[in-house]
Amino acid sequence: MFPLSLLRKQVESRKTYIIEQLLRKGVYKKDNTQLYELTLNELEEAYKSYIGGADL
Repeated sequence: MFPLSLLRKQVESRKTYIIEQLLRKGVYKKDNTQLYELTLNELEEAYKSYIGGADL
């Protein structure tokens, strides 16, 4: 089982990656919410809707 701190780091790393990809495409908000305020799941949904593709 993953230590909680490692899991948290991985989630934050994934969030950062997705936010960077969205920013590169000119996406700064989703439904008037700043990207950094979104959960990982919400960021993944935004990525799929704005960028498309399953290779996230």
